[in-house]
Amino acid sequence: MKKEIKIIGSGFSSLAAACYLAQQGHDVVVYEKNSTVGGRARQLKKDGFTFDIGPTWYWMPDVFERFFADFGKKPSDYYELIKLSPAYQVYFGINEFVTIADNLPEIINTFEAIEKGSGKKLEAFMKEAQSNYNIAIKDLVYRPGVSPLELVTLETAKKVNQFFGNISKDIRRRFTNSKLIQILEFPVLFLGAKPSDTPSFYSFMNFADFGLGTWHPKNGMYSVILAMEKLAIELGVVIHTNSNIEKIEVENGTATAIVVNGTVIKGDIILSGADYHHSESLLDEKYRAYSEKYWDKRTFAPSSLLFYVGFDKKIENVEHHSLFFDVDFDTHAKAIYDTPLWPKEPLFYASFPSKTDENAAPEGQEAGIFLIPIAPGLEDTPDLRDLYFDKIITRFEKLTQQSVKNNVIFKESFCVKDFIKDYNSYKGNAYGLANTLLQTAFLRPKLKSKKVNNLFFTGQLTVPGPGVPPSLISGKLVAELIAKNL
Repeated sequence: MKKEIKIIGSGFSSLAAACYLAQQGHDVVVYEKNSTVGGRARQLKKDGFTFDIGPTWYWMPDVFERFFADFGKKPSDYYELIKLSPAYQVYFGINEFVTIADNLPEIINTFEAIEKGSGKKLEAFMKEAQSNYNIAIKDLVYRPGVSPLELVTLETAKKVNQFFGNISKDIRRRFTNSKLIQILEFPVLFLGAKPSDTPSFYSFMNFADFGLGTWHPKNGMYSVILAMEKLAIELGVVIHTNSNIEKIEVENGTATAIVVNGTVIKGDIILSGADYHHSESLLDEKYRAYSEKYWDKRTFAPSSLLFYVGFDKKIENVEHHSLFFDVDFDTHAKAIYDTPLWPKEPLFYASFPSKTDENAAPEGQEAGIFLIPIAPGLEDTPDLRDLYFDKIITRFEKLTQQSVKNNVIFKESFCVKDFIKDYNSYKGNAYGLANTLLQTAFLRPKLKSKKVNNLFFTGQLTVPGPGVPPSLISGKLVAELIAKNL
């Protein structure tokens, strides 16, 4: 039966859901509070430079292929993908870095050169990681998190110990070199938790990294958003920007309308892809399924301090993606997860899209994105932002052995206050709820409201979890759940 479906937000999960729901034959309208679509995956253009404001890593290309295939399309119908070679580089000190190639055999050789015997160990580890990937990404994550029985399959029964072990111990059991350990622990940071709090089963992220490679959509990750917007419109979805949602109306326990810029707009189904905590705040308190106490006790993925920098020259001795692990990993992790504080010496990540994409910066210049992961809810002031930019750019100069401070044309920053203002993000988190054992699958906030009929949720605070590929999957899951409930 054809329904009027109103969707709050236009990030990856909302646009994915909009496409699936329109394909089912419903009238779908999307409302986005900002002036452009994309949610956290918006774009910044300034003085001839182009930056992805949000995600910059394109991993798990098979998930994107599966999404577009559901509509008889391919990613290449909408955007061009470039495989990065090398995938990325990790700095541990001056002239002390490890380059991660774009293929597993070369990576195995790199490991072997650093730690004798680690090549074969990595090969065995990756076989297990690939097996986990096939179970998780091709099956488990496409389940709606309704019941614990969804996790019980013949394959998972064989791997039950991997749900109770942690990835940190698993890696350290095999490898002793600290550089290799940090490189292998890095991918699970995308899941938003410390490796010591992340189940061993999540080694599938290592297969996503070493097995499938790192890609770059030409013109940036925003190309994927524009592709999904185009597909949605082709399917009949209507999208409104500059549309702030002020309330979700409920009558007799059923969601009936949203209030957009002061206007009541009726709908048969209301779906929110906005921050889950914020979405429930749009309801009268009695209709909220999760209390403030509940949210306060959740383990959230980090927030971020981001800088978008235009340089008047090309930057040397770096790759498209570069990680700076020259300070203590555990100390920074404690400052995020255990005793939330601004880290004294933070690890950071830098991306230079103009290394791959000529459209990212004017000729002879460089676009740089710098990210420091921090605890959500921290104090955020212009002085702190400047202090931390100076910290990382000073280290960057030292580690890459070049002067860049005097070549900055401009720098824009984005931090806790901006995540709250632009995305209504709980405590300014950047990635949603962490994928710890007690926040996995059916233990995450539900796709369907427990208290209000015809009200649904999608995105990184619900099933299956944080990251761009899981957000695409979340949109599919909620669309299927809506179909079942009609």
